[in-house]
Amino acid sequence: MTIRPSRDEDIPAITALYRHHVLTGTASFEEIPPDEAEMARRRAEILGRALPYLVAEAGGALAGYAYAGLYRARSAYRFTLENSVYVDAGQARRGVGRALMLPLIEACEAAGYRRMIAVIGGSDNHGSIGLHSACGFRPAGVLPASGFKFGRWVDSVLMERPLGDGSDSPPVDR
Repeated sequence: MTIRPSRDEDIPAITALYRHHVLTGTASFEEIPPDEAEMARRRAEILGRALPYLVAEAGGALAGYAYAGLYRARSAYRFTLENSVYVDAGQARRGVGRALMLPLIEACEAAGYRRMIAVIGGSDNHGSIGLHSACGFRPAGVLPASGFKFGRWVDSVLMERPLGDGSDSPPVDR
């Protein structure tokens, strides 16, 4: 498996992978899959903020992708990021998520960010909860029934982890 920065030519595979998750799972609360143009726009926004957007390749195919974006737009949140990670269904439980998450975390630490938040769709999303726990995230709370998808209420599970010094020292302001 190879982990590398995403490229423009990855957009069709990223879009297809995300489409699968939108249509079959609760990792995303979107209900209508975005098209390639929208996925390219979203990626460009992440990259335009000098944030990481990584892909995993296995056997010449996209096995997953991960990126970090702003947690919230207000200035007091400027040192906090939210992560997203999506793994191809055929690659589940093969270490793809962890292989993406560790360099994603490292890149965000190197850029001076201090906290990463995971917003996980579904209290029953044991794969994502386990991945985040294995990567140093701690439970931060549950927003019960905060989404409605596939005819049922879905919780949002919040997890967090410090980056670098976390809150042990003042950050270098942006």
